[in-house]
Amino acid sequence: MPRYAFKLRIKSDAVEEYEREHKRVWPELLEKLKEVGISDYSVFRRGQDLTLVLRTENFDKSWDELDKDPVNQRWQECMGRLFEPVPDQRSGERFAMLKEVFYLE
Repeated sequence: MPRYAFKLRIKSDAVEEYEREHKRVWPELLEKLKEVGISDYSVFRRGQDLTLVLRTENFDKSWDELDKDPVNQRWQECMGRLFEPVPDQRSGERFAMLKEVFYLE
């Protein structure tokens, strides 16, 4: 199954809140992520910069389904205020996607 990675950036004064909320992600959201085909989902942080890595058969389809889900919409409302723009995200990109150049399983 394909792996995908992308970047997000937290506001400097929101790092602690972001980490706190991710220690208690809502169970219904976790279920929805699995339901839309997302697995092996990890978030790594260095300072304000986040790298998110996940597996799914079809990234855009999974994210389109999440975008329609009321639980995910509430989560995004809560989390959205914690982010600032990713400096190198291109216009029209849903996320600042990363290209995998090496992977050892």
